[in-house]
Amino acid sequence: MGDGSPGLDSIALGMIIDQLRSLYESQPFRPFILHLADRRAIPVAHKEFLSWSPSGRTIVVHQPDESLNIIDLLLVTDLEIKPDGRRRRRRKGA
Repeated sequence: MGDGSPGLDSIALGMIIDQLRSLYESQPFRPFILHLADRRAIPVAHKEFLSWSPSGRTIVVHQPDESLNIIDLLLVTDLEIKPDGRRRRRRKGA
């Protein structure tokens, strides 16, 4: 784009970064899944398992088995929040 306006990739990247930072900073943290363009699903189990590059475009997700994923955020197609696993009890009579 030669007109000085941001391209669609930079707009989409900004949206993904904002959404990812929101999930990362949520209190309490809720595990989530990064869905990628190549159809992989990368779980983020804990806040401490995710680190950001200085530019913010690339992240590293560490897995419980000591493996890791290096992800270009331009490849993220969806962020899925996992259920927290706690069931709410229904009050009697409700």
